[in-house]
Amino acid sequence: MGDLQVAGINVSRETYDKLRAFEALTAKWTRKINLISASTTNDIWQRHITDSAQIFPHAPEAASTWVDLGSGGGFPGIVLAILAAEHRPVIRLTLVESDQRKATFLRTAVRELGLDTTITPDRIENIPPQMADVVSARALAPLSALLGMVSRHLADGGTALLPKGKQTRQELAEARKNWRFELEDRPSITDPEARILAFQRIQALGH
Repeated sequence: MGDLQVAGINVSRETYDKLRAFEALTAKWTRKINLISASTTNDIWQRHITDSAQIFPHAPEAASTWVDLGSGGGFPGIVLAILAAEHRPVIRLTLVESDQRKATFLRTAVRELGLDTTITPDRIENIPPQMADVVSARALAPLSALLGMVSRHLADGGTALLPKGKQTRQELAEARKNWRFELEDRPSITDPEARILAFQRIQALGH
């Protein structure tokens, strides 16, 4: 069999099988708790797994700590953890999720998939600053609010990887009223209207 790929990333059979197992686990649990929107349950692979996996290559080479905020059903956090286990085993991921049922799902996924990943079942604002090399968040909040959550947990020199949809331009304009930052803006491979935003040096204006 030829090379297996997810979002353009070469993966081993073991990694591919873990992603497929996570897809099945998500489908199973979604019948009990609302992990993903009902409209996407028939296309978990493209809409959630591929969409999450494409964030991974944008992490800086030197990154060793990664915090995913509002992990929900594990997108992107669990997908990133599966990819990191093969490609960047030095990276330690922490998934922050305040919904206890979703946190239980995340712990189940970590156990069943054999991942070395920490689940923190608490509100983002309640946990101490994480000082992570990378912070990610998917479908969590508008950028103007999200940058405050992210900057609190980002190490000096760290990178925030935040996928955004068709409202990206408006959200950036709104965020620039209160925040200063360096930004790299990359296209999404799963949605022509979406972007992967990489932020550095996030500072609140007036501070």
